[in-house]
Amino acid sequence: MACVLRLASRSRSRSGLRPTLAAPRPSPVPPPPPRVGPTPAAPSPAPLRGLLLPLSPLRLASPDAFSSSSPSPAWLLDGLNWRRAGVGRRWFATEASAASTAAELVDVPLAQTGEGIAECELLRWFVTEGDQVDEFQRLCEVQSDKATIEITSRFKGKVHQIHFGPGDIVKVGETLLKMMVGDSQTVSHDSIASSTDHSHAVDAANPSGEGSVPSGTLSTPAVRHLAKQYGLNISDIQGTGKDGRVLKEDVLSYAASKGLCKEPTSALEENIDQVELLEGRGSLPDANSYEDRRISLRGYQRSMVKSMTLAAKVPHFHYLEEINCDALVELKASFQNANKDHTIKHTFLPFLIKSLSEALSKYPLLNSCFVEETNEVIFKGSHNIGVAMATEHGLVVPNIKNVQSLSILEITKELSRLHEMASHNRLSTEDIAGGTITLSNIGAIGGKFGSPLLNLPEVAIIALGRIQKLPRFDDDKNVYPSSIINVTVGADHRVVDGATVARFCNEWKSLVEKPELLLLHMR
Repeated sequence: MACVLRLASRSRSRSGLRPTLAAPRPSPVPPPPPRVGPTPAAPSPAPLRGLLLPLSPLRLASPDAFSSSSPSPAWLLDGLNWRRAGVGRRWFATEASAASTAAELVDVPLAQTGEGIAECELLRWFVTEGDQVDEFQRLCEVQSDKATIEITSRFKGKVHQIHFGPGDIVKVGETLLKMMVGDSQTVSHDSIASSTDHSHAVDAANPSGEGSVPSGTLSTPAVRHLAKQYGLNISDIQGTGKDGRVLKEDVLSYAASKGLCKEPTSALEENIDQVELLEGRGSLPDANSYEDRRISLRGYQRSMVKSMTLAAKVPHFHYLEEINCDALVELKASFQNANKDHTIKHTFLPFLIKSLSEALSKYPLLNSCFVEETNEVIFKGSHNIGVAMATEHGLVVPNIKNVQSLSILEITKELSRLHEMASHNRLSTEDIAGGTITLSNIGAIGGKFGSPLLNLPEVAIIALGRIQKLPRFDDDKNVYPSSIINVTVGADHRVVDGATVARFCNEWKSLVEKPELLLLHMR
Protein backbone atom coordinates (compact mmCIF):
# COMPACT_ATOMS: atom_id res chain seq x y z
CA MET A 1 0.00 0.00 0.00
CA ALA A 2 2.83 2.31 0.85
CA CYS A 3 4.35 1.64 -2.56
CA VAL A 4 1.11 2.59 -4.31
CA LEU A 5 0.67 5.79 -2.28
CA ARG A 6 4.28 6.74 -2.93
CA LEU A 7 3.68 6.44 -6.67
CA ALA A 8 0.60 8.67 -6.36
CA SER A 9 2.56 11.24 -4.32
CA ARG A 10 5.33 11.43 -6.90
CA SER A 11 2.80 12.02 -9.65
CA ARG A 12 1.52 15.15 -7.83
CA SER A 13 4.98 16.65 -7.52
CA ARG A 14 5.53 16.58 -11.25
CA SER A 15 4.50 19.54 -13.39
CA GLY A 16 0.96 18.46 -14.15
CA LEU A 17 2.11 15.33 -15.91
CA ARG A 18 -0.16 12.37 -15.83
CA PRO A 19 1.09 8.79 -15.67
CA THR A 20 2.03 7.40 -19.07
CA LEU A 21 0.68 3.93 -18.35
CA ALA A 22 -2.22 4.61 -20.70
CA ALA A 23 -2.75 6.98 -23.60
CA PRO A 24 -3.97 10.43 -22.37
CA ARG A 25 -7.52 11.47 -23.12
CA PRO A 26 -8.39 15.01 -24.24
CA SER A 27 -11.11 15.34 -21.63
CA PRO A 28 -12.04 13.53 -18.45
CA VAL A 29 -14.51 10.71 -18.83
CA PRO A 30 -17.20 10.53 -16.15
CA PRO A 31 -17.34 7.30 -14.19
CA PRO A 32 -19.72 4.72 -15.64
CA PRO A 33 -23.05 4.22 -13.92
CA PRO A 34 -23.14 1.43 -11.38
CA ARG A 35 -23.98 -1.95 -12.90
CA VAL A 36 -26.28 -4.53 -11.40
CA GLY A 37 -24.66 -7.87 -10.75
CA PRO A 38 -21.05 -8.89 -11.21
CA THR A 39 -18.99 -6.82 -13.64
CA PRO A 40 -16.90 -8.86 -16.08
CA ALA A 41 -13.23 -8.42 -15.36
CA ALA A 42 -11.37 -6.37 -17.99
CA PRO A 43 -7.77 -7.18 -18.90
CA SER A 44 -5.22 -4.91 -17.22
CA PRO A 45 -2.64 -2.97 -19.25
CA ALA A 46 0.66 -4.78 -19.56
CA PRO A 47 2.79 -1.90 -18.08
CA LEU A 48 0.57 -1.78 -15.00
CA ARG A 49 1.13 -5.47 -14.28
CA GLY A 50 4.85 -4.82 -14.43
CA LEU A 51 4.79 -1.96 -11.89
CA LEU A 52 2.38 -3.24 -9.26
CA LEU A 53 3.11 -6.27 -7.13
CA PRO A 54 0.31 -8.77 -6.40
CA LEU A 55 -1.05 -8.23 -2.90
CA SER A 56 -3.73 -9.92 -0.82
CA PRO A 57 -7.31 -9.10 -1.83
CA LEU A 58 -7.84 -5.53 -0.59
CA ARG A 59 -10.07 -2.67 -1.69
CA LEU A 60 -8.10 0.58 -1.36
CA ALA A 61 -11.01 2.73 -2.39
CA SER A 62 -14.47 2.47 -3.81
CA PRO A 63 -15.52 3.82 -7.20
CA ASP A 64 -17.64 6.50 -5.55
CA ALA A 65 -14.56 7.95 -3.84
CA PHE A 66 -13.19 9.28 -7.11
CA SER A 67 -14.49 12.11 -9.21
CA SER A 68 -13.80 12.74 -12.85
CA SER A 69 -11.91 15.93 -11.97
CA SER A 70 -9.42 14.32 -9.66
CA PRO A 71 -5.93 14.99 -11.06
CA SER A 72 -4.30 12.00 -9.42
CA PRO A 73 -4.88 8.36 -10.27
CA ALA A 74 -5.72 5.81 -7.67
CA TRP A 75 -5.65 2.09 -7.92
CA LEU A 76 -8.11 -0.51 -6.85
CA LEU A 77 -6.93 -4.00 -6.15
CA ASP A 78 -9.24 -6.98 -5.75
CA GLY A 79 -7.47 -10.34 -5.98
CA LEU A 80 -6.20 -10.55 -9.56
CA ASN A 81 -8.68 -7.98 -10.93
CA TRP A 82 -6.99 -4.59 -11.28
CA ARG A 83 -8.94 -1.43 -12.05
CA ARG A 84 -7.67 2.13 -12.45
CA ALA A 85 -9.67 5.13 -11.16
CA GLY A 86 -9.00 8.78 -11.92
CA VAL A 87 -8.67 10.83 -15.07
CA GLY A 88 -8.95 8.89 -18.30
CA ARG A 89 -9.65 5.16 -18.24
CA ARG A 90 -11.09 3.52 -15.17
CA TRP A 91 -10.85 -0.12 -14.09
CA PHE A 92 -13.03 -0.99 -11.10
CA ALA A 93 -12.79 -4.16 -9.04
CA THR A 94 -15.50 -6.68 -9.84
CA GLU A 95 -17.31 -8.91 -7.41
CA ALA A 96 -15.50 -12.03 -8.67
CA SER A 97 -13.50 -12.46 -5.48
CA ALA A 98 -16.55 -12.10 -3.29
CA ALA A 99 -18.34 -14.69 -5.38
CA SER A 100 -15.36 -17.05 -5.28
CA THR A 101 -15.67 -17.37 -1.51
CA ALA A 102 -19.08 -19.02 -1.93
CA ALA A 103 -19.27 -22.64 -2.93
CA GLU A 104 -20.59 -23.55 -6.35
CA LEU A 105 -23.52 -25.94 -6.65
CA VAL A 106 -22.64 -28.41 -9.39
CA ASP A 107 -24.54 -31.29 -10.95
CA VAL A 108 -22.99 -34.76 -10.99
CA PRO A 109 -24.60 -36.57 -13.94
CA LEU A 110 -24.49 -40.23 -14.87
CA ALA A 111 -21.71 -40.39 -17.43
CA GLN A 112 -21.51 -42.76 -20.38
CA THR A 113 -20.53 -46.09 -18.83
CA GLY A 114 -20.00 -47.99 -22.06
CA GLU A 115 -20.76 -48.13 -25.73
CA GLY A 116 -24.47 -48.36 -26.40
CA ILE A 117 -25.47 -47.87 -22.75
CA ALA A 118 -28.42 -45.48 -22.44
CA GLU A 119 -29.49 -46.09 -18.84
CA CYS A 120 -28.45 -47.83 -15.64
CA GLU A 121 -30.11 -49.13 -12.51
CA LEU A 122 -28.98 -47.52 -9.28
CA LEU A 123 -28.06 -50.27 -6.83
CA ARG A 124 -26.83 -48.41 -3.75
CA TRP A 125 -25.28 -45.20 -2.45
CA PHE A 126 -21.96 -44.99 -0.64
CA VAL A 127 -22.65 -41.41 0.55
CA THR A 128 -25.55 -39.54 2.13
CA GLU A 129 -26.59 -35.92 2.00
CA GLY A 130 -24.25 -33.74 4.02
CA ASP A 131 -21.22 -36.02 3.65
CA GLN A 132 -17.84 -34.56 2.76
CA VAL A 133 -16.49 -36.14 -0.43
CA ASP A 134 -12.94 -36.22 -1.78
CA GLU A 135 -11.89 -36.56 -5.38
CA PHE A 136 -12.18 -40.11 -6.75
CA GLN A 137 -14.23 -41.20 -3.72
CA ARG A 138 -16.99 -43.71 -4.43
CA LEU A 139 -20.44 -42.14 -4.74
CA CYS A 140 -22.75 -44.94 -5.84
CA GLU A 141 -22.96 -48.25 -7.63
CA VAL A 142 -24.98 -48.70 -10.81
CA GLN A 143 -25.66 -51.67 -13.05
CA SER A 144 -25.91 -51.38 -16.80
CA ASP A 145 -26.87 -54.01 -19.32
CA LYS A 146 -23.27 -55.19 -19.38
CA ALA A 147 -21.61 -54.67 -16.00
CA THR A 148 -21.76 -53.28 -12.48
CA ILE A 149 -19.95 -49.95 -12.19
CA GLU A 150 -18.92 -47.75 -9.28
CA ILE A 151 -19.36 -44.01 -9.91
CA THR A 152 -16.63 -41.85 -8.36
CA SER A 153 -16.53 -38.12 -7.70
CA ARG A 154 -14.63 -35.69 -9.90
CA PHE A 155 -14.92 -32.99 -7.24
CA LYS A 156 -14.02 -32.36 -3.64
CA GLY A 157 -16.95 -30.95 -1.73
CA LYS A 158 -20.13 -31.71 0.15
CA VAL A 159 -23.13 -33.74 -0.96
CA HIS A 160 -26.01 -31.29 -1.21
CA GLN A 161 -28.88 -33.30 -2.68
CA ILE A 162 -29.38 -36.87 -3.92
CA HIS A 163 -31.85 -37.21 -6.79
CA PHE A 164 -32.39 -40.98 -7.09
CA GLY A 165 -32.80 -43.91 -4.76
CA PRO A 166 -31.79 -47.57 -4.99
CA GLY A 167 -33.78 -49.39 -7.65
CA ASP A 168 -34.39 -46.30 -9.79
CA ILE A 169 -33.52 -46.30 -13.50
CA VAL A 170 -31.21 -43.40 -14.36
CA LYS A 171 -30.67 -42.33 -17.94
CA VAL A 172 -27.21 -41.29 -19.12
CA GLY A 173 -26.84 -37.53 -18.60
CA GLU A 174 -29.39 -37.26 -15.79
CA THR A 175 -28.22 -35.68 -12.54
CA LEU A 176 -27.42 -38.24 -9.86
CA LEU A 177 -26.74 -35.69 -7.14
CA LYS A 178 -25.74 -32.09 -6.50
CA MET A 179 -22.54 -31.14 -4.70
CA MET A 180 -21.26 -27.97 -3.08
CA VAL A 181 -17.79 -27.43 -4.46
CA GLY A 182 -15.54 -24.68 -3.12
CA ASP A 183 -13.75 -23.36 -0.06
CA SER A 184 -17.00 -22.45 1.69
CA GLN A 185 -19.77 -24.86 2.53
CA THR A 186 -22.44 -22.17 2.14
CA VAL A 187 -24.09 -22.02 -1.25
CA SER A 188 -25.14 -18.62 -2.49
CA HIS A 189 -28.84 -17.95 -2.90
CA ASP A 190 -28.38 -17.45 -6.65
CA SER A 191 -26.83 -20.91 -6.98
CA ILE A 192 -29.77 -22.53 -5.23
CA ALA A 193 -32.28 -20.57 -7.28
CA SER A 194 -30.59 -21.52 -10.55
CA SER A 195 -30.90 -25.21 -9.76
CA THR A 196 -34.56 -25.33 -8.80
CA ASP A 197 -35.61 -26.17 -12.34
CA HIS A 198 -33.77 -29.49 -12.06
CA SER A 199 -34.26 -30.45 -8.42
CA HIS A 200 -37.79 -29.38 -7.31
CA ALA A 201 -36.89 -31.06 -4.05
CA VAL A 202 -38.50 -28.62 -1.58
CA ASP A 203 -41.91 -27.16 -1.01
CA ALA A 204 -40.83 -23.74 0.24
CA ALA A 205 -37.63 -21.76 -0.06
CA ASN A 206 -36.00 -19.55 2.53
CA PRO A 207 -36.34 -15.95 1.28
CA SER A 208 -33.52 -14.65 3.42
CA GLY A 209 -30.92 -15.38 0.77
CA GLU A 210 -28.26 -16.00 3.39
CA GLY A 211 -27.16 -19.24 1.73
CA SER A 212 -29.09 -21.58 3.95
CA VAL A 213 -30.68 -24.70 2.53
CA PRO A 214 -34.35 -24.20 1.65
CA SER A 215 -36.84 -25.41 4.20
CA GLY A 216 -39.90 -27.63 3.71
CA THR A 217 -40.44 -31.31 2.92
CA LEU A 218 -37.20 -32.56 1.40
CA SER A 219 -37.38 -35.33 -1.20
CA THR A 220 -36.27 -36.16 -4.70
CA PRO A 221 -38.55 -36.02 -7.73
CA ALA A 222 -38.50 -39.83 -7.95
CA VAL A 223 -39.66 -40.14 -4.32
CA ARG A 224 -42.43 -37.60 -4.88
CA HIS A 225 -43.59 -39.50 -7.93
CA LEU A 226 -43.62 -42.74 -5.93
CA ALA A 227 -45.72 -41.12 -3.21
CA LYS A 228 -48.11 -39.81 -5.85
CA GLN A 229 -48.52 -43.31 -7.28
CA TYR A 230 -49.71 -44.55 -3.88
CA GLY A 231 -51.94 -41.48 -3.43
CA LEU A 232 -49.95 -40.25 -0.42
CA ASN A 233 -49.22 -36.72 0.72
CA ILE A 234 -45.45 -36.32 0.97
CA SER A 235 -45.89 -33.96 3.93
CA ASP A 236 -47.50 -36.73 5.99
CA ILE A 237 -44.45 -38.98 5.74
CA GLN A 238 -41.73 -38.79 8.37
CA GLY A 239 -38.37 -38.65 6.62
CA THR A 240 -35.38 -40.60 7.96
CA GLY A 241 -32.77 -39.05 5.68
CA LYS A 242 -30.46 -36.11 6.26
CA ASP A 243 -32.32 -33.09 7.67
CA GLY A 244 -35.55 -35.09 7.64
CA ARG A 245 -35.41 -35.88 3.93
CA VAL A 246 -38.06 -38.34 2.80
CA LEU A 247 -36.46 -41.40 1.17
CA LYS A 248 -37.92 -44.08 -1.05
CA GLU A 249 -37.86 -46.51 1.88
CA ASP A 250 -39.89 -44.04 3.96
CA VAL A 251 -42.62 -43.89 1.31
CA LEU A 252 -42.75 -47.69 0.98
CA SER A 253 -42.84 -48.18 4.74
CA TYR A 254 -45.61 -45.61 5.10
CA ALA A 255 -47.54 -47.21 2.24
CA ALA A 256 -47.10 -50.63 3.89
CA SER A 257 -48.44 -49.27 7.17
CA LYS A 258 -51.53 -48.09 5.29
CA GLY A 259 -51.95 -51.50 3.70
CA LEU A 260 -51.15 -50.20 0.22
CA CYS A 261 -48.17 -52.51 -0.40
CA LYS A 262 -46.04 -55.15 1.28
CA GLU A 263 -43.01 -54.40 3.45
CA PRO A 264 -40.22 -52.90 1.29
CA THR A 265 -37.06 -54.79 0.40
CA SER A 266 -33.74 -53.52 -0.85
CA ALA A 267 -33.29 -53.00 -4.59
CA LEU A 268 -30.60 -55.67 -4.78
CA GLU A 269 -32.72 -58.26 -2.95
CA GLU A 270 -35.74 -57.37 -5.06
CA ASN A 271 -33.72 -57.78 -8.26
CA ILE A 272 -32.46 -61.19 -7.11
CA ASP A 273 -36.00 -62.31 -6.26
CA GLN A 274 -37.21 -61.26 -9.69
CA VAL A 275 -34.42 -63.16 -11.45
CA GLU A 276 -35.11 -66.27 -9.37
CA LEU A 277 -38.79 -66.04 -10.21
CA LEU A 278 -38.06 -65.68 -13.93
CA GLU A 279 -35.69 -68.66 -13.83
CA GLY A 280 -38.16 -70.81 -11.91
CA ARG A 281 -36.04 -70.84 -8.74
CA GLY A 282 -38.38 -68.58 -6.80
CA SER A 283 -42.03 -68.66 -5.86
CA LEU A 284 -44.80 -66.15 -5.45
CA PRO A 285 -45.12 -64.66 -1.94
CA ASP A 286 -48.48 -66.31 -1.30
CA ALA A 287 -49.11 -69.77 -2.67
CA ASN A 288 -52.88 -69.21 -2.37
CA SER A 289 -52.76 -65.96 -4.32
CA TYR A 290 -53.88 -66.17 -7.95
CA GLU A 291 -53.27 -62.52 -8.81
CA ASP A 292 -50.96 -61.62 -11.69
CA ARG A 293 -47.63 -60.07 -10.87
CA ARG A 294 -45.80 -57.63 -13.11
CA ILE A 295 -41.98 -57.63 -12.97
CA SER A 296 -39.63 -55.09 -14.55
CA LEU A 297 -36.57 -56.60 -16.19
CA ARG A 298 -33.34 -55.10 -14.90
CA GLY A 299 -29.61 -55.45 -15.45
CA TYR A 300 -28.50 -58.60 -17.22
CA GLN A 301 -32.09 -59.68 -17.85
CA ARG A 302 -32.71 -56.53 -19.87
CA SER A 303 -29.45 -57.09 -21.76
CA MET A 304 -30.55 -60.62 -22.66
CA VAL A 305 -33.78 -59.27 -24.15
CA LYS A 306 -31.85 -56.99 -26.47
CA SER A 307 -29.16 -59.49 -27.50
CA MET A 308 -31.53 -62.40 -28.10
CA THR A 309 -33.95 -60.22 -30.09
CA LEU A 310 -31.09 -59.34 -32.43
CA ALA A 311 -29.82 -62.94 -32.57
CA ALA A 312 -33.25 -64.26 -33.55
CA LYS A 313 -33.01 -62.32 -36.82
CA VAL A 314 -29.79 -64.09 -37.85
CA PRO A 315 -29.95 -67.41 -39.77
CA HIS A 316 -28.24 -70.05 -37.60
CA PHE A 317 -26.51 -73.25 -38.62
CA HIS A 318 -26.09 -75.88 -35.88
CA TYR A 319 -23.64 -78.74 -35.97
CA LEU A 320 -23.71 -81.56 -33.39
CA GLU A 321 -20.71 -83.73 -32.51
CA GLU A 322 -19.70 -86.05 -29.67
CA ILE A 323 -16.17 -86.17 -28.29
CA ASN A 324 -14.49 -89.00 -26.40
CA CYS A 325 -13.08 -87.55 -23.16
CA ASP A 326 -11.35 -90.65 -21.71
CA ALA A 327 -7.88 -89.12 -22.09
CA LEU A 328 -9.13 -85.78 -20.76
CA VAL A 329 -10.57 -87.44 -17.65
CA GLU A 330 -7.21 -89.09 -16.92
CA LEU A 331 -5.35 -85.81 -17.55
CA LYS A 332 -7.60 -83.90 -15.18
CA ALA A 333 -7.12 -86.54 -12.47
CA SER A 334 -3.33 -86.30 -12.81
CA PHE A 335 -3.51 -82.49 -12.59
CA GLN A 336 -5.56 -82.68 -9.43
CA ASN A 337 -3.32 -85.31 -7.80
CA ALA A 338 -0.24 -83.18 -8.42
CA ASN A 339 -1.95 -79.99 -7.28
CA LYS A 340 -0.42 -78.50 -4.12
CA ASP A 341 -2.34 -75.23 -4.25
CA HIS A 342 -5.65 -75.81 -2.49
CA THR A 343 -7.06 -72.55 -3.86
CA ILE A 344 -7.00 -74.00 -7.39
CA LYS A 345 -9.55 -76.55 -8.51
CA HIS A 346 -8.84 -78.22 -11.85
CA THR A 347 -11.83 -78.84 -14.15
CA PHE A 348 -12.36 -79.91 -17.74
CA LEU A 349 -13.31 -76.44 -18.97
CA PRO A 350 -9.82 -74.80 -19.00
CA PHE A 351 -8.45 -77.59 -21.19
CA LEU A 352 -11.44 -77.35 -23.53
CA ILE A 353 -10.87 -73.60 -23.77
CA LYS A 354 -7.17 -73.98 -24.57
CA SER A 355 -7.73 -76.67 -27.18
CA LEU A 356 -10.50 -74.53 -28.70
CA SER A 357 -8.03 -71.67 -29.07
CA GLU A 358 -5.62 -73.91 -30.95
CA ALA A 359 -8.40 -74.97 -33.33
CA LEU A 360 -9.32 -71.30 -33.88
CA SER A 361 -5.74 -70.60 -34.96
CA LYS A 362 -6.28 -72.99 -37.88
CA TYR A 363 -9.82 -71.79 -38.64
CA PRO A 364 -9.82 -68.04 -37.84
CA LEU A 365 -13.19 -67.45 -39.52
CA LEU A 366 -14.86 -68.86 -36.40
CA ASN A 367 -13.04 -66.16 -34.37
CA SER A 368 -14.42 -63.21 -36.34
CA CYS A 369 -17.33 -60.79 -36.30
CA PHE A 370 -19.65 -59.68 -39.06
CA VAL A 371 -20.39 -56.01 -39.80
CA GLU A 372 -23.79 -56.05 -41.47
CA GLU A 373 -23.79 -52.40 -42.48
CA THR A 374 -20.68 -52.76 -44.66
CA ASN A 375 -20.84 -56.51 -45.41
CA GLU A 376 -17.37 -56.96 -43.90
CA VAL A 377 -15.89 -59.72 -41.76
CA ILE A 378 -13.33 -58.67 -39.15
CA PHE A 379 -10.88 -61.41 -38.21
CA LYS A 380 -10.01 -60.93 -34.55
CA GLY A 381 -6.35 -61.18 -33.61
CA SER A 382 -7.02 -62.16 -29.99
CA HIS A 383 -8.87 -65.22 -28.81
CA ASN A 384 -11.17 -63.67 -26.20
CA ILE A 385 -13.25 -66.72 -25.33
CA GLY A 386 -16.43 -65.95 -23.42
CA VAL A 387 -17.99 -68.30 -20.89
CA ALA A 388 -21.70 -67.98 -20.14
CA MET A 389 -22.37 -67.91 -16.40
CA ALA A 390 -25.76 -68.22 -14.72
CA THR A 391 -25.71 -66.05 -11.58
CA GLU A 392 -28.40 -64.97 -9.14
CA HIS A 393 -28.36 -61.62 -10.95
CA GLY A 394 -28.98 -63.16 -14.38
CA LEU A 395 -27.01 -64.59 -17.30
CA VAL A 396 -23.70 -62.89 -18.00
CA VAL A 397 -20.87 -63.72 -20.43
CA PRO A 398 -17.42 -62.55 -19.28
CA ASN A 399 -14.48 -63.51 -21.47
CA ILE A 400 -10.91 -64.65 -20.95
CA LYS A 401 -8.59 -62.35 -22.87
CA ASN A 402 -5.80 -63.60 -25.17
CA VAL A 403 -6.28 -67.31 -24.53
CA GLN A 404 -3.74 -68.11 -27.25
CA SER A 405 -1.02 -66.65 -24.99
CA LEU A 406 -2.13 -68.29 -21.72
CA SER A 407 -1.27 -71.63 -20.18
CA ILE A 408 -3.93 -74.00 -18.91
CA LEU A 409 -3.07 -73.02 -15.34
CA GLU A 410 -3.44 -69.31 -16.14
CA ILE A 411 -6.79 -70.01 -17.79
CA THR A 412 -7.89 -71.89 -14.66
CA LYS A 413 -7.01 -68.93 -12.43
CA GLU A 414 -8.67 -66.36 -14.68
CA LEU A 415 -11.80 -68.48 -14.98
CA SER A 416 -11.97 -68.74 -11.20
CA ARG A 417 -11.59 -64.98 -10.85
CA LEU A 418 -14.35 -64.24 -13.36
CA HIS A 419 -16.69 -66.69 -11.67
CA GLU A 420 -16.02 -65.10 -8.28
CA MET A 421 -16.64 -61.60 -9.64
CA ALA A 422 -19.82 -62.70 -11.43
CA SER A 423 -21.26 -64.37 -8.33
CA HIS A 424 -20.83 -61.10 -6.38
CA ASN A 425 -22.04 -58.92 -9.26
CA ARG A 426 -18.66 -57.21 -9.54
CA LEU A 427 -17.76 -57.80 -13.19
CA SER A 428 -16.34 -54.76 -14.94
CA THR A 429 -17.06 -53.61 -18.47
CA GLU A 430 -13.57 -54.79 -19.44
CA ASP A 431 -14.41 -58.31 -18.23
CA ILE A 432 -17.49 -58.48 -20.45
CA ALA A 433 -16.59 -56.47 -23.55
CA GLY A 434 -14.50 -57.68 -26.47
CA GLY A 435 -15.50 -61.35 -26.71
CA THR A 436 -14.79 -63.19 -29.97
CA ILE A 437 -16.49 -66.58 -29.42
CA THR A 438 -18.68 -67.98 -26.63
CA LEU A 439 -18.87 -71.26 -24.72
CA SER A 440 -22.11 -72.20 -22.97
CA ASN A 441 -21.41 -74.96 -20.46
CA ILE A 442 -24.97 -76.20 -19.91
CA GLY A 443 -23.57 -79.57 -18.82
CA ALA A 444 -22.55 -78.03 -15.50
CA ILE A 445 -26.28 -77.82 -14.69
CA GLY A 446 -27.51 -80.78 -16.71
CA GLY A 447 -28.53 -81.68 -20.21
CA LYS A 448 -26.96 -83.42 -23.18
CA PHE A 449 -27.71 -81.13 -26.09
CA GLY A 450 -28.33 -77.46 -26.67
CA SER A 451 -29.24 -75.16 -29.53
CA PRO A 452 -27.45 -71.93 -28.61
CA LEU A 453 -28.14 -68.51 -30.12
CA LEU A 454 -25.30 -66.26 -31.20
CA ASN A 455 -23.83 -63.59 -28.96
CA LEU A 456 -23.66 -60.94 -31.68
CA PRO A 457 -21.55 -59.66 -33.35
CA GLU A 458 -19.71 -62.99 -32.89
CA VAL A 459 -20.24 -65.58 -35.62
CA ALA A 460 -19.97 -68.76 -33.51
CA ILE A 461 -21.12 -70.14 -30.17
CA ILE A 462 -20.63 -73.60 -28.66
CA ALA A 463 -22.87 -75.43 -26.19
CA LEU A 464 -21.25 -78.15 -24.04
CA GLY A 465 -23.31 -80.98 -22.60
CA ARG A 466 -22.37 -82.98 -19.54
CA ILE A 467 -19.75 -85.72 -19.67
CA GLN A 468 -21.45 -89.10 -19.22
CA LYS A 469 -20.44 -92.74 -19.31
CA LEU A 470 -21.88 -94.47 -22.39
CA PRO A 471 -21.26 -97.89 -24.00
CA ARG A 472 -19.13 -97.83 -27.13
CA PHE A 473 -17.54 -100.43 -29.41
CA ASP A 474 -13.80 -100.81 -29.94
CA ASP A 475 -12.18 -101.99 -33.17
CA ASP A 476 -12.83 -105.62 -32.23
CA LYS A 477 -16.50 -104.89 -31.62
CA ASN A 478 -16.11 -105.25 -27.88
CA VAL A 479 -18.28 -103.04 -25.70
CA TYR A 480 -16.49 -100.72 -23.28
CA PRO A 481 -17.52 -97.68 -21.16
CA SER A 482 -16.49 -94.32 -22.55
CA SER A 483 -16.71 -90.72 -21.27
CA ILE A 484 -18.65 -88.83 -23.92
CA ILE A 485 -19.45 -85.13 -24.20
CA ASN A 486 -21.85 -83.69 -26.77
CA VAL A 487 -20.99 -80.33 -28.31
CA THR A 488 -23.25 -78.17 -30.48
CA VAL A 489 -21.67 -75.47 -32.63
CA GLY A 490 -23.98 -72.63 -33.65
CA ALA A 491 -22.72 -70.41 -36.47
CA ASP A 492 -23.87 -67.36 -38.41
CA HIS A 493 -24.86 -68.96 -41.73
CA ARG A 494 -24.50 -65.63 -43.51
CA VAL A 495 -20.74 -65.90 -43.00
CA VAL A 496 -19.84 -69.48 -42.06
CA ASP A 497 -20.79 -72.52 -44.15
CA GLY A 498 -21.40 -76.01 -42.80
CA ALA A 499 -18.22 -77.54 -44.22
CA THR A 500 -16.04 -75.00 -42.37
CA VAL A 501 -17.84 -75.73 -39.11
CA ALA A 502 -17.37 -79.51 -39.60
CA ARG A 503 -13.64 -79.19 -40.31
CA PHE A 504 -13.17 -76.85 -37.36
CA CYS A 505 -15.01 -79.24 -35.06
CA ASN A 506 -12.90 -82.19 -36.27
CA GLU A 507 -9.71 -80.27 -35.46
CA TRP A 508 -10.96 -79.40 -31.97
CA LYS A 509 -12.13 -82.98 -31.39
CA SER A 510 -8.71 -84.43 -32.23
CA LEU A 511 -6.99 -82.11 -29.71
CA VAL A 512 -9.42 -83.09 -26.95
CA GLU A 513 -9.29 -86.81 -27.62
CA LYS A 514 -5.49 -86.81 -27.89
CA PRO A 515 -4.19 -84.13 -25.48
CA GLU A 516 -0.57 -84.94 -26.38
CA LEU A 517 -1.16 -83.32 -29.78
CA LEU A 518 -1.76 -80.04 -28.00
CA LEU A 519 1.85 -80.02 -26.84
CA LEU A 520 3.01 -79.76 -30.45
CA HIS A 521 1.28 -76.39 -30.88
CA MET A 522 1.66 -74.77 -27.45
CA ARG A 523 4.27 -72.05 -27.15
